[in-house]
Amino acid sequence: MECTRCDDEAVMHAAYSGAHLCESHFLESVEKRVRRRVRRDDLVPREATPENPQTWVIGLSGGKDSVVLTKILHDTFAEDPRIELVGLTIHEGIEGYRDASLEACVELASDLDIRHEVVSYEEEFGIRMDDVVEDDPENMAACAYCGVFRRDVLSRYADELEADILLTGHNLDDEAQSALMNFLEGDVAQIGKHFDASLGPLSERKAQDEFVPRAKPLRDVPEKEVALYAHLEDLPAHITECPHSSEAYRGEIQQLLYTLEENHPGTRHSILAGYEELGGIVADEYSGEDGADLRDCAECGSTTTREICRKCSLLESLA
Repeated sequence: MECTRCDDEAVMHAAYSGAHLCESHFLESVEKRVRRRVRRDDLVPREATPENPQTWVIGLSGGKDSVVLTKILHDTFAEDPRIELVGLTIHEGIEGYRDASLEACVELASDLDIRHEVVSYEEEFGIRMDDVVEDDPENMAACAYCGVFRRDVLSRYADELEADILLTGHNLDDEAQSALMNFLEGDVAQIGKHFDASLGPLSERKAQDEFVPRAKPLRDVPEKEVALYAHLEDLPAHITECPHSSEAYRGEIQQLLYTLEENHPGTRHSILAGYEELGGIVADEYSGEDGADLRDCAECGSTTTREICRKCSLLESLA
């Protein structure tokens, strides 16, 4: 099959748009979508100058998503003195898994010549996820523990690195799954919080001075296209699922979306577009109502709604 835009052989078919794209036009398409999202989300403020540059910290896991995001952002801003990229990698302590992906992160950061910071649960909390899974004092899925610890480390180090934005490599499938989960759970408030936390344009979000704002510039690109981009660009991505991954509900939603997308191409895009529009409405509606009573954790001083934050309570149970 020929490329829709030229006479070269196509390497992919986007059923949701009907386009067949050759390697060159496919790579260009992915890059354009990421850069368009950067503009739409107002990630580069007008006050950013070479004298007052922005620091963007990227959660660099070594998986295909974060690696592709880092590569595209580097290529976009490498010659722009207003933006400094910093890769932040977290080692959870999962033998045979994170070690390989850490190597990919180190290689990519070296190839791109960007600053790269590595932190670990063992250094930060004195734990390893392999041991947490074995002990499991709260009788929870591994992802429930890891999600709490990961959010804490990302937030704290983004703050320590004086980040203006914390970027993560969530793709279209990730965000469509989260949107559908919130819909099905009837969690309207969470939809508004999601908008203010990481989805809405920075200029439209409710101010959250306690946290470094997050952004997801890769969220318009389907997962399979991210994987193809990493392959075609020969990026050092470690494409292996975490051995402790066990988010059963999300897995069901993932399979449902696969079926819907196959039968009705464009479903993921429609879900996320509607979700983001609804998120803006909900965020405005809930603004100023039932505001969270934020305080400093009595144990570690991090911002929380509890006397003792969830991270510290989990660490206490693991002691």
